[in-house]
Amino acid sequence: MRTFQVHSPGATGNAWARISQPARWHEWAPHVRGAWGLGRQVRPGDRGAVRLLGAIPVPVEIIRVESGRSWSWRVAGVAEMDHRVEPRDGGCTVAIDLRAPAPLEAGLALAYGPVIRATLRRLATASAT
Repeated sequence: MRTFQVHSPGATGNAWARISQPARWHEWAPHVRGAWGLGRQVRPGDRGAVRLLGAIPVPVEIIRVESGRSWSWRVAGVAEMDHRVEPRDGGCTVAIDLRAPAPLEAGLALAYGPVIRATLRRLATASAT
């Protein structure tokens, strides 16, 4: 598992609202331009697709949700990503854990890791307002 995390001076609730509502993902993940079949709030069992870069549909399934804290999805049937918000003094920590079979996980961490870091920084900043 690869973990990416950023600290935010924002409240946990602010970060959770942005990370758990598909319609708000573009606020912190500009490469995500839409979501189909995922509803207003992530819910276990929801299946759909996210639209990357305005055109590429990627199938996803929400597999776990701990309301106010974390949610996980399976992406394209092969990788899982946990999206977490954890309270801390003076704000919160926002994090994404990436899990996949070893060779794929290493490649995803190398290629997509910088994107994850950048989106988490945007989420941390947006959550502070």
